[in-house]
Amino acid sequence: QVQLMESGGDSVQVGGSLRLSCAASGYTDSRLCMGWFRQAPGKEREAVARIMGDGTPRYADSVAGRFTISRDNAKNTLFLQMSSLKAEDAAMYYCAAVEWSGFACPSQARMYNYWGQGTQVTVSS
Repeated sequence: QVQLMESGGDSVQVGGSLRLSCAASGYTDSRLCMGWFRQAPGKEREAVARIMGDGTPRYADSVAGRFTISRDNAKNTLFLQMSSLKAEDAAMYYCAAVEWSGFACPSQARMYNYWGQGTQVTVSS
């Protein structure tokens, strides 16, 4: 079992920055795929960024160049640095993990079996 707990959500203005953190406990392994997903009201949960155990990241087109995902395997912590925030970035952000041996971490939320409770990001103009 893996327990995930997000933090760092806040209310910011358009153009601002935030850093989300996700602390993992329980079974943790550098081979875990970890990712950030978000869900806005009335919308499906979507992948924002995910990262392999070796640090290889993948990003949604909507956040590429603005967001950076990273992980500290020694501290079992996942990060999401968000910059140049837009109104459409506002959502509940979730940390997720899955044991994965594939080429790249999956982007589909249904493939992840460990989830945090979420942290709210609000972006106002």
